[in-house]
Amino acid sequence: MIENTGGSLRVTAPMVIANASALLEAGRSFLQATATGGLVVDLAAVEEADSSALTVVFAWLRSARARGASLRIANPPAGMLSLAALYGVSDFLPLV
Repeated sequence: MIENTGGSLRVTAPMVIANASALLEAGRSFLQATATGGLVVDLAAVEEADSSALTVVFAWLRSARARGASLRIANPPAGMLSLAALYGVSDFLPLV
């Protein structure tokens, strides 16, 4: 579902409502175990994303900031970017 690739997260599961809670907790666990600094979440392997993907990503961003870390998003799926534009939150996604 989520892999630690040495200072970054690689999400390998669909980012849909059915997986949202598990993805949220897995990401938060990674953030708790990681030192502060710049982290990257790679979404290249995500083949399906719904609006819950944005919710999860924004929750990860808040968790990272609470720990004094920054989080950037790499390779977001086109559907996620389209939803972010539709909801008017594209500018809030820290893309790599």
